[in-house]
Amino acid sequence: MVHDYVISARRIAQTDFTAEPGPVRYLRVPSDAPAARPSHATTGAGDLAGWIDEVIGLADGDENPHSISLRGDVLVFVHGYNNDPRTILWRQRRLRADLAAEGWRGTVIGFDWPCAVSTLNYLEDRWDAAAVALELVRGCVTRLAKAQRRGCVTNVHLLGHSTGAYVIMEAFAQAEKDGALFKSPWRVGQVAFIGGDVAASSLAGGDAWSAPMFRRIMRLTNYSSPYDAALAVSNAKRLGTAPRVGRVGAPADPEAKVVDVDCGPYFVALDPAQAVFAEGANFTHSWHVGDRVFARDLAMTLEGAIDRRAIPTRRLAQGRLVLCDQPRPAFMDAWNIRAMPGGGAAP
Repeated sequence: MVHDYVISARRIAQTDFTAEPGPVRYLRVPSDAPAARPSHATTGAGDLAGWIDEVIGLADGDENPHSISLRGDVLVFVHGYNNDPRTILWRQRRLRADLAAEGWRGTVIGFDWPCAVSTLNYLEDRWDAAAVALELVRGCVTRLAKAQRRGCVTNVHLLGHSTGAYVIMEAFAQAEKDGALFKSPWRVGQVAFIGGDVAASSLAGGDAWSAPMFRRIMRLTNYSSPYDAALAVSNAKRLGTAPRVGRVGAPADPEAKVVDVDCGPYFVALDPAQAVFAEGANFTHSWHVGDRVFARDLAMTLEGAIDRRAIPTRRLAQGRLVLCDQPRPAFMDAWNIRAMPGGGAAP
């Protein structure tokens, strides 16, 4: 049976997940299930080891000829606030399909942290996000990295939507305070934010909160749009004092690993009636998953073979990288990217 792989940090009440933090569980969700349920969780240490082996095996068994990874790729999708389990799983599945359609080969798993389905719970959701952030590293990233076989490390990437960006940044900050994690040599490949609900200033060079993240990652790509209405609401809750990075983009003095991609000119030409996005979602905030151009740009970002400034789905306008609809390089399949220097094949 085909499964979707989810790591849940939700509490269980009776037979359902709730919107409160709970112990981390590792789920195999049947492909025909509409949402993740507690009954999908692994049982015992042996089953957990099998879950990890399956995820790594799926990634390593379908190596991407366009990727610089020596083995496979795993993308961990971290959702935002105001999402129910059905919507979260729909996005995970759609993201996997979109990336595959654009040539990316890898495994997409979900990190499901507790959040409510009402904007009135926004601040409480952020508190819950902070409470479970460390589990993103301890229960997900490092387990996947340590489990890699054959002497190479599987490339683990992170994608944070909305408050998911906050979860990711807080995860690195909390890991810095954990002695064992701090001393461990774990690393993350690419990190990407879509509709990132964190202060733009937090991506500035020298920012104390983001510094632990930047020490552990290869690059952060921030997809921003000035038309993101949900982030306008988020900003209003702070009386306008902390513009959100998903709305205004990276600051003028970003950390060197930050790449900002302005999606505004592309987004404003999209017809919501023709778009594919989660039912009931705010289109201005959630259009990315289901959009083929975004998926193509993200695929090439995760692969890492093309420089950030040369990815063809980006054009330079007034000093900024702007998302645009362009195909992959025509002869990329013949580039032999996976050949090592000196002509030897990648191990």
